[in-house]
Amino acid sequence: MMAARRLFPLVELTLARCREFLREPDAIFWVYVFPLFLVLALGIAFRESPVERFRAAVLNDSSAEATLAVLRADSRFAAEALDEPTARSRLRMGRVDLMIASRPAERPTYIFLFDPTRAQSVLARDAADDLLQRAAGRRDAAERIDQTFDEPGGRYIDFLIPGLIGMGLMGGGMWGVGFASVDMRIRKLLKRYRATPMRRSDFLASLILSRLLFTLPEVSLLVLFSSWLFGVGCAGSYATLAALVVLGALQFAGLGLLVAMRAQTIETVMGLMNAVMMPMWIGSGIFFSIERFPEAVQPFLHALPLTPLLAALRQVMLEGAGWTAVAPQAALIAAWTIVSFAVALRWFRWT
Repeated sequence: MMAARRLFPLVELTLARCREFLREPDAIFWVYVFPLFLVLALGIAFRESPVERFRAAVLNDSSAEATLAVLRADSRFAAEALDEPTARSRLRMGRVDLMIASRPAERPTYIFLFDPTRAQSVLARDAADDLLQRAAGRRDAAERIDQTFDEPGGRYIDFLIPGLIGMGLMGGGMWGVGFASVDMRIRKLLKRYRATPMRRSDFLASLILSRLLFTLPEVSLLVLFSSWLFGVGCAGSYATLAALVVLGALQFAGLGLLVAMRAQTIETVMGLMNAVMMPMWIGSGIFFSIERFPEAVQPFLHALPLTPLLAALRQVMLEGAGWTAVAPQAALIAAWTIVSFAVALRWFRWT
C-alpha cells in the first residue's frame, strides 16, 4: 500500500506530461516526422554517389581544346574553358576544384592551380594529372582492376543513421525535458506544484519518464523507415540497441534538467542548450568521424556525452558488437546520467 501511494504522484505526473505532448501537433511533427524527412533527404543526397564530379577550369589558350577533350572523355570531370581572371575567381569561391594551364615546350607541360586544404581540389589535381599523362603517352607498368564496394553496413547512409539516432536522443532529452521545465517555471506552474505534497524527485522523474515513453517509438520509427527505404540494418542485437537507446535518452534527459534547473527565461535556456549541444553537433561524429579532427583534441571529443553513445550505436549496428564490447561506453553514459540527475535533483528550484 505504501509503495502504491509513493508511485501514485509519479504515475499521474508522467501521464500529465504525455497528455501535454500529445496535444501539441508541432511537437509531434518535430519528434516523429522531421527525422524521417532528414533521413530521406540525406539518404538520397549521399546514395550511389561515392565520388563527386570534379569541376575544372581550363585556361582558354591554343591547347585548351585538346585538354578539354581529354578531361571530358572521363565522366568524373565537368570542364570548361575560361579566361584566367574568371578561372581564378571561381577557384577562390569554390565553384571549381582545379585550374589547368598549359605551357609551350618540347614536351607537354601542365600547370595545376588548386587548393591543398580542400580534399576535392587535391583529388581533382591527381585525377586530371593521371588523365593528361596517359593522353601524352604514359604507360602503366602494372595492370589495374577496379571494383566498387556498395554493401549494406559500409555505405555513408549506414554510418549516418546511428548518428541521427544519437542526435534525436540528444535533442529530445535536452529540449523535451529541460525546455519543458523552464516553460512551466515561466508559467508559474512549478510554484503550484511546490504547494502539493509531491516530492521533488517524483516531479523530475516524471519529466524523464514521459520523454522516455516517446523516445522508443521515435527511434523504432527511424530504424524501420531507414531499413525499408535504404536497407539499413542492425548487425548486432536489437536488445542491445534498445538498451543503449534507453541509456542515451536517460543521459540527455538528466543533462536537460541540469542545464535548465536555474534558468528563468526562454532566452536563457535556449542559450544554455545551444552552448551545450553545439560542441556535440560538431565534434561527436554525427555526420562524419571524429578521426578527422587533430589528435590533440581527440580526448576532449571523446569526453563529450554524445561521443560514447554514437560509438556504441555504430559498434552494434555496423559491427555486430555485443553488450560486452560496448560496456565501457555504456558505463560512461551511465556515469553522465547519474551525475547529471543527482546534481539537478540537488540544485533544482521551483521558482
